[in-house]
Amino acid sequence: MTPQRSPHTARTDTDPAGYPRRILLAVTGLAPQVVTETLYALATGPTPRALPNEVHLVTTAEGAERARLSLLSRELGWFHRLREEYQLPEIRFDETCIHVIPDADTRPLEDIRTPADNLAAADFITEQVRRLTHDPDSALHVSIAGGRKTMGFFLGYALSLFGRPQDRLSHVLVSKPFESTWQFFYPSRASRVLATQNGDNLVDAQNARVTLAEIPFVSLRHGLDERLMSGQASYREVVDAAREGLAPPAVTLHPASRRARLGRHTLTLPPAQMALYSLFARRAAAGDPPLEAPGKGIPDRAWAERYLQELRALAGPMADLDKTERALKDGMDGDYFSQALSKLHRTLRKALGPAAGPYLIHDGGTRPRRYRLDLPPEAVHFSGDPPPD
Repeated sequence: MTPQRSPHTARTDTDPAGYPRRILLAVTGLAPQVVTETLYALATGPTPRALPNEVHLVTTAEGAERARLSLLSRELGWFHRLREEYQLPEIRFDETCIHVIPDADTRPLEDIRTPADNLAAADFITEQVRRLTHDPDSALHVSIAGGRKTMGFFLGYALSLFGRPQDRLSHVLVSKPFESTWQFFYPSRASRVLATQNGDNLVDAQNARVTLAEIPFVSLRHGLDERLMSGQASYREVVDAAREGLAPPAVTLHPASRRARLGRHTLTLPPAQMALYSLFARRAAAGDPPLEAPGKGIPDRAWAERYLQELRALAGPMADLDKTERALKDGMDGDYFSQALSKLHRTLRKALGPAAGPYLIHDGGTRPRRYRLDLPPEAVHFSGDPPPD
């Protein structure tokens, strides 16, 4: 019996044809032809097995009406004509697959003209890409050929943020004069005469050439934390998270408040964790070599003194440290150190997600284990003022 794979198990194959759910996502404005042109190019291109079996559009209110009338209506229905003429398999595309961008007041956006409209479009497009790439059984083909230029940019950038190895980005290219002819939706098999846009010439749709230009993209998905991957987030939030993944790590500590600024994250650490982190941070700032951990079951007085010195400094003279000092009166052993380090790492991973890596205390990877905060001295700072939230 074949074991059932969890719906959230990541797949490793990169061929879109191997995925049961293959989605075309496009932005359109007043020219919904991008849908039929892209489907035609995919169906007649070198990899017809990767033809989408689902289509989704992101558009404005007027664009949605044009798409509905020209692609899905009984009178014109160019989407249905394409499927019938080229005997394409079943493709899910109906009015529920046309997604209208809402404005700041959740009303359908008529057009994208103001900075607020652009921000609404960016957030909405980002969420559509996040949602469709969240399904591990999907392969997403994104077309940036339609809509306003800002819509195409946001769609392509969103795919860079959330895209996976099986996802694709493309632009459809249509030969002149068909690219500006409203009646043209795809090259016909039989002769079909059309009037050009200005009406002063006649052309045959059979002679049109439609090709697909695939655009390579760099995926930044690995730098996003789980909250951004699984829940709604604004375009700016996702971009900021991606920037952090690309930016060099930096640490600023304020021991008196136990506040730590790690990249763009600020968190307050418990006293024991702040003491341990400060110990390694001071060594990193000074360029000191890594430290070998205390041996298992072998108390190390030097390790205990290092740790207690940091703890006393941040706790202040009035703090009650009797319990900790009694536990370390003979020194710190390997078990105490391992438990303290594990608690610190759990806190950092919970707060930072995938971005925690550079801020963890590394053991060098070989025996004997030698521990350090593996950052250059210029990346570590101690401040008299607590970092802001």
